[in-house]
Amino acid sequence: MIESFPANGKPAVAVMATRENRSRFSRGRFKLPAASLMKFTEKLNRMFRAPKLTRTRIVLALTVAVTADGLQLLLGPVGWAFPDQAIDVVAFVLTAWIIGFHLLLLPTFVAELFPVIDMLPTWTACVIAVITLRKRGQNAAPPPQLKDGRE
Repeated sequence: MIESFPANGKPAVAVMATRENRSRFSRGRFKLPAASLMKFTEKLNRMFRAPKLTRTRIVLALTVAVTADGLQLLLGPVGWAFPDQAIDVVAFVLTAWIIGFHLLLLPTFVAELFPVIDMLPTWTACVIAVITLRKRGQNAAPPPQLKDGRE
Protein backbone atom coordinates (compact mmCIF):
# COMPACT_ATOMS: atom_id res chain seq x y z
CA MET A 1 0.00 0.00 0.00
CA ILE A 2 1.28 3.46 -0.94
CA GLU A 3 0.08 6.43 1.07
CA SER A 4 0.76 10.11 0.79
CA PHE A 5 0.09 12.40 3.80
CA PRO A 6 -0.26 16.14 3.22
CA ALA A 7 0.11 18.73 5.98
CA ASN A 8 -3.33 17.94 7.47
CA GLY A 9 -2.35 14.33 8.19
CA LYS A 10 -5.11 12.65 6.14
CA PRO A 11 -4.16 10.29 3.33
CA ALA A 12 -4.50 11.93 -0.09
CA VAL A 13 -3.78 8.86 -2.20
CA ALA A 14 -4.15 5.25 -1.22
CA VAL A 15 -3.33 2.63 -3.82
CA MET A 16 -3.36 -1.03 -3.00
CA ALA A 17 -1.35 -3.23 -5.31
CA THR A 18 -2.57 -6.62 -4.25
CA ARG A 19 -2.54 -9.92 -6.04
CA GLU A 20 -6.32 -9.65 -6.54
CA ASN A 21 -6.08 -6.28 -8.37
CA ARG A 22 -3.28 -7.49 -10.62
CA SER A 23 -4.99 -10.76 -11.49
CA ARG A 24 -8.16 -8.94 -12.55
CA PHE A 25 -6.44 -7.90 -15.78
CA SER A 26 -4.94 -11.28 -16.46
CA ARG A 27 -8.27 -13.12 -15.96
CA GLY A 28 -9.83 -11.19 -18.81
CA ARG A 29 -12.34 -9.01 -16.97
CA PHE A 30 -11.31 -5.95 -19.01
CA LYS A 31 -11.21 -7.52 -22.47
CA LEU A 32 -13.35 -6.29 -25.32
CA PRO A 33 -16.35 -8.43 -26.16
CA ALA A 34 -15.69 -10.78 -29.06
CA ALA A 35 -18.50 -9.34 -31.16
CA SER A 36 -17.18 -5.77 -31.04
CA LEU A 37 -13.64 -7.00 -31.77
CA MET A 38 -14.90 -8.87 -34.83
CA LYS A 39 -16.77 -5.79 -36.06
CA PHE A 40 -13.62 -3.71 -35.65
CA THR A 41 -11.47 -6.16 -37.61
CA GLU A 42 -14.10 -6.39 -40.35
CA LYS A 43 -14.11 -2.60 -40.66
CA LEU A 44 -10.31 -2.57 -40.93
CA ASN A 45 -10.41 -5.28 -43.60
CA ARG A 46 -12.99 -3.33 -45.61
CA MET A 47 -11.02 -0.11 -45.24
CA PHE A 48 -7.72 -1.63 -46.45
CA ARG A 49 -9.16 -4.01 -49.02
CA ALA A 50 -7.63 -3.34 -52.40
CA PRO A 51 -10.20 -2.43 -55.05
CA LYS A 52 -10.20 -4.31 -58.32
CA LEU A 53 -7.76 -2.68 -60.70
CA THR A 54 -9.47 -1.30 -63.76
CA ARG A 55 -7.95 0.60 -66.63
CA THR A 56 -9.38 3.83 -65.21
CA ARG A 57 -7.85 3.26 -61.77
CA ILE A 58 -4.47 2.44 -63.30
CA VAL A 59 -4.49 5.55 -65.48
CA LEU A 60 -5.58 7.78 -62.58
CA ALA A 61 -2.91 6.37 -60.24
CA LEU A 62 -0.18 6.80 -62.84
CA THR A 63 -1.40 10.34 -63.57
CA VAL A 64 -1.20 11.24 -59.88
CA ALA A 65 2.28 9.71 -59.57
CA VAL A 66 3.70 11.34 -62.71
CA THR A 67 2.16 14.69 -61.75
CA ALA A 68 3.64 14.53 -58.24
CA ASP A 69 7.08 13.61 -59.52
CA GLY A 70 6.89 16.27 -62.26
CA LEU A 71 5.88 19.01 -59.83
CA GLN A 72 8.70 18.10 -57.48
CA LEU A 73 11.17 18.13 -60.33
CA LEU A 74 9.91 21.53 -61.55
CA LEU A 75 10.05 23.07 -58.07
CA GLY A 76 13.59 21.82 -57.52
CA PRO A 77 15.33 23.27 -54.47
CA VAL A 78 12.55 25.85 -54.04
CA GLY A 79 10.15 23.12 -52.99
CA TRP A 80 12.36 21.64 -50.29
CA ALA A 81 10.83 23.82 -47.58
CA PHE A 82 7.14 22.90 -47.66
CA PRO A 83 5.59 22.36 -51.11
CA ASP A 84 7.33 19.01 -51.67
CA GLN A 85 5.94 17.59 -48.45
CA ALA A 86 2.44 18.78 -49.32
CA ILE A 87 2.74 17.16 -52.75
CA ASP A 88 3.87 13.91 -51.10
CA VAL A 89 0.94 13.85 -48.69
CA VAL A 90 -1.54 14.49 -51.51
CA ALA A 91 0.12 11.85 -53.72
CA PHE A 92 0.08 9.29 -50.90
CA VAL A 93 -3.57 9.85 -50.03
CA LEU A 94 -4.78 9.92 -53.63
CA THR A 95 -2.77 6.85 -54.62
CA ALA A 96 -3.99 4.87 -51.60
CA TRP A 97 -7.56 5.95 -52.38
CA ILE A 98 -7.37 5.05 -56.08
CA ILE A 99 -5.55 1.70 -56.02
CA GLY A 100 -5.81 0.84 -52.33
CA PHE A 101 -3.22 0.92 -49.57
CA HIS A 102 -0.07 -1.14 -50.10
CA LEU A 103 2.99 -1.38 -47.87
CA LEU A 104 5.25 -0.15 -50.69
CA LEU A 105 3.62 3.26 -50.38
CA LEU A 106 5.08 3.82 -46.90
CA PRO A 107 8.81 3.62 -47.77
CA THR A 108 8.17 5.76 -50.82
CA PHE A 109 6.48 8.39 -48.67
CA VAL A 110 9.37 8.35 -46.17
CA ALA A 111 12.01 8.47 -48.93
CA GLU A 112 10.30 11.50 -50.46
CA LEU A 113 10.94 13.45 -47.26
CA PHE A 114 14.68 13.60 -48.03
CA PRO A 115 15.65 16.59 -50.19
CA VAL A 116 17.67 14.97 -52.98
CA ILE A 117 15.71 11.73 -53.28
CA ASP A 118 12.50 13.59 -54.08
CA MET A 119 14.02 14.60 -57.42
CA LEU A 120 13.81 10.93 -58.51
CA PRO A 121 10.53 9.54 -59.92
CA THR A 122 9.84 7.48 -56.81
CA TRP A 123 6.04 7.85 -56.88
CA THR A 124 5.90 6.65 -60.47
CA ALA A 125 8.12 3.65 -59.72
CA CYS A 126 6.12 2.77 -56.63
CA VAL A 127 2.76 2.97 -58.41
CA ILE A 128 4.06 0.81 -61.27
CA ALA A 129 5.34 -1.76 -58.73
CA VAL A 130 2.04 -1.82 -56.80
CA ILE A 131 0.01 -2.14 -60.00
CA THR A 132 2.23 -5.00 -61.17
CA LEU A 133 1.91 -6.83 -57.86
CA ARG A 134 -1.85 -6.33 -57.72
CA LYS A 135 -2.33 -7.46 -61.32
CA ARG A 136 -0.26 -10.57 -60.63
CA GLY A 137 -2.46 -11.30 -57.60
CA GLN A 138 -5.68 -10.75 -59.56
CA ASN A 139 -4.56 -12.98 -62.41
CA ALA A 140 -3.71 -15.85 -60.05
CA ALA A 141 -6.03 -18.82 -60.04
CA PRO A 142 -9.17 -18.27 -57.94
CA PRO A 143 -9.44 -20.32 -54.75
CA PRO A 144 -11.26 -23.65 -55.12
CA GLN A 145 -14.95 -23.56 -54.25
CA LEU A 146 -17.08 -26.21 -52.61
CA LYS A 147 -20.17 -27.60 -54.32
CA ASP A 148 -22.46 -25.27 -52.38
CA GLY A 149 -20.53 -22.20 -53.57
CA ARG A 150 -18.46 -21.56 -50.44
CA GLU A 151 -14.71 -21.17 -50.55
